[in-house]
Amino acid sequence: MRLPKPRRPRLRRPRLPRTRTGQRRLLQAVMAGCVLALLPSTWMYVVTGDRLRTAADVPRTEVAVVFGAGLWEGEPSPYLAHRLDAAAKLYREDRIEVVLVTGDNSRKDYDEPDAMRTYLTRHGVPDGRIVSDYAGFDTWDSCVRAKKIFGVDRAVLISQGFHIRRAVALCQAAGVTSYGVGVDARHDATWYYGGVREIVAAGKAALDAVFRPDPRFLGPQEPGVERALRMAG
Repeated sequence: MRLPKPRRPRLRRPRLPRTRTGQRRLLQAVMAGCVLALLPSTWMYVVTGDRLRTAADVPRTEVAVVFGAGLWEGEPSPYLAHRLDAAAKLYREDRIEVVLVTGDNSRKDYDEPDAMRTYLTRHGVPDGRIVSDYAGFDTWDSCVRAKKIFGVDRAVLISQGFHIRRAVALCQAAGVTSYGVGVDARHDATWYYGGVREIVAAGKAALDAVFRPDPRFLGPQEPGVERALRMAG
């Protein structure tokens, strides 16, 4: 005796509104969604409009902040190396005095700040002019810690062009008067991925700027930047 074959459930396709009123409401909902998605990016452009500079015309500032961007076998990734090269160049040109390197050291086998420090010393920045933040787990955490832990009130921020607006907007929200220097980078797959990622990250950045959450790890104040500035004279 043959058993009847089980019937496959029919998947119903979503029906579009048939009436003009329904179609109009659907279009309005789609347009509203697009506007809401673009609001955070628009906010970043407005906030950072006069805060972006080139390495040639950035105002002389005591402190530069370099954000981590990953390690390759313990060495700075190409994107991070570009950021560090820009910081070393600003130091050699006497446009900055101290470099605050901020990155992830959540595991014993992964230490962005120490790798960044080593790279900078190889490129002419004295070890005593480099300060490490080992709990810069994201851009907001780095900005808040620069202000609350290291006492930075004014800084030049160094990152790739696709990230620099978000960095400046968040550090401004955290109370750090900031200028951003966007470094050049090849338009490879990583660059395009970073650009797309920023669209999503802009939403989180706007929420961070509004609600101002504490960073993942705050900790006690550290005198590293003040000490390095005293050494600079």
